[in-house]
Amino acid sequence: MVQSRLLDIAISEFGAKGLEGASTRGIAAAAGTAMSSITYHYGGKEGLYLAAADRIAERMSAVMGDPSELSHELAADDASEARAQIHRIFGRLADKMASNESADWTLFVLREQMKPSEAFERIYGGVMGQMVRQLGDLVCIVTGHRNVRTARIATITLLGQVVALRSSRATCLKLLERDTLEPSDILDIKARIDANIDAILDSMRAEEQGQA
Repeated sequence: MVQSRLLDIAISEFGAKGLEGASTRGIAAAAGTAMSSITYHYGGKEGLYLAAADRIAERMSAVMGDPSELSHELAADDASEARAQIHRIFGRLADKMASNESADWTLFVLREQMKPSEAFERIYGGVMGQMVRQLGDLVCIVTGHRNVRTARIATITLLGQVVALRSSRATCLKLLERDTLEPSDILDIKARIDANIDAILDSMRAEEQGQA
């Protein structure tokens, strides 16, 4: 389908070159269609850019799934199950960040992270926003923190170690002296992420209990 191919190529081009640097003429040619297709379907370059962001949001949802699928109903004081849910979500995310499934749209998202536009609002409005907000709520339950801001700051640091598998892929490979991440590497990294998660959550819980 022409529209699907246009969007996939647009994501790659916009990610590599940005909105200003990417050429709609080049995108159309790579998709094997005329420039008029972009004008007809998206109104122009900016419309194509926003449609590419919508496509990324859809693909993130397909890759990560609905966060609620990894969650189960739990009481507001069920710290054990909340912790298990945090591990499930980060385990799923680590698998996706370590794979090549997200490679083509990562640069697009990273550009929007550094200089957000309406496109970022569309991406964040999907599964990304749902996931990070849910994680913040779960951190509150595990640690006993009533301060949502404190829990969300912790969520930022927890996310960083997982997102690095994609955003800092070259550094990861250099450190591990690899050309690609092997299954054993991913297992070891996930085990360390799990240990880090528990250490941070336990530290926050101890702080909260010490102030009680």
